[in-house]
Amino acid sequence: MTTTEAKADAAVAKAGKRAQGGDPAEDLIGQLVAQAREKGLDLVGEGGLLQQLTKRVLESALEGEITDHLGYDKHDPAGKDSGNSRNGHRSKTVTTDVGPVEITVPRDRAGSFEPQLVKKRQRRLTGVDEIVLSLSAKGLTHGEISAHLAEVYGANVSKQTISTITDKVIDGMTEWQNRPLDAVYPVIFLDAIHVKIRDGQVANRPIYVALAVTVDGTRDILGLWAGDGGEGAKYWLQVLTELKNRGVADVCMVVCDGLSGLPDAVAHVWPQALVQTCIVHLLRNSFRYAARQDWDKIAKVLKPVYTAPTEAAAMERWGDFAEEWGPKYPAIVRLWENAWAEFVPFLQFDPEIRKVVCSTNAIESVNARIRRAVKARGHFPNEQAALKCVYLAVMSLDPTGKGRKRWISRWKAALNAFEITFEGRLAAARN
Repeated sequence: MTTTEAKADAAVAKAGKRAQGGDPAEDLIGQLVAQAREKGLDLVGEGGLLQQLTKRVLESALEGEITDHLGYDKHDPAGKDSGNSRNGHRSKTVTTDVGPVEITVPRDRAGSFEPQLVKKRQRRLTGVDEIVLSLSAKGLTHGEISAHLAEVYGANVSKQTISTITDKVIDGMTEWQNRPLDAVYPVIFLDAIHVKIRDGQVANRPIYVALAVTVDGTRDILGLWAGDGGEGAKYWLQVLTELKNRGVADVCMVVCDGLSGLPDAVAHVWPQALVQTCIVHLLRNSFRYAARQDWDKIAKVLKPVYTAPTEAAAMERWGDFAEEWGPKYPAIVRLWENAWAEFVPFLQFDPEIRKVVCSTNAIESVNARIRRAVKARGHFPNEQAALKCVYLAVMSLDPTGKGRKRWISRWKAALNAFEITFEGRLAAARN
């Protein structure tokens, strides 16, 4: 006896005890399992009780559908000379959650019967599609999903079929990408995930993710856009105008990683918004120019710069850093000087706002899930395939809802600070 069957027997035993209270459904379950055991029939697996029950339920439901379609029961004299009648059955095998099940589907002479439970040419019930989409969102390749379905469910689902299933999300992705948005967001984080796309030759391409925090403290991913790595002000103007056309009238702060041309586009679309360089990204980029043994020393000297109480104090501390490390790492000095205008805005704000701007937790958890899905694929045949993979990963975030609760709790203090600092601007989102 397998572990699954042992668990099933234990569950049935418990059901039998409860059935002594007179529940007809549980009495019936107990009788079916007892009969299956007497006949040496397994509960699960090929030819098992669950497969046979699934077959009976599906065929019974289909018989009910054709009865409703014809308007009379089987062998009912009322059907004589009615213009249409039953015309035998045809066999087909459908893939279900309990494995492949062979069923007989009733037909009518006029050929007008369109079954709804198992439609014409349908070979999978919806539960299988959901399993495929869930596994794809978790980063499994089409070959791995096919192997998993064969091993666990005994279902032979080709990689092409799996690709067809996942392609169904494209319409949903288009609708999601064009859905209406809130009027105001306290902060929007813009970041890029780099993926390998085979377009003539394999090349790294960025997919940009816009993640916003709502006035209620929840996370809202506004959209996904594919770029070529050379995006400028014109590209970002198009993206931000799209967000504005979907309802975003104002943003208090846009946090990004030094995306070229973005500040000019933000100034045009949302004149009151502040563009802030992500501090953690700025630090990471600094370390790329330094030897590993100097990282701790550099981090120690830079900390007083981004924790300074005022811009003047930050400039003074920056002078100390440039004097000490500039001769050895001039590229770090140039990096910070080029980003200075987008670095200093948050220094004027409450510590709670500084904390959320400095931290990348807001978007890093999302990026980690996306990277895991992307890494498993290696590279994608085209841009749409890459966007589909990222979209599935995004849709699988926070399945239990616990993340939403943590977000709300984490952002309450910061949102109070935003309410005070950007007085009156968040109210529009609540009206």
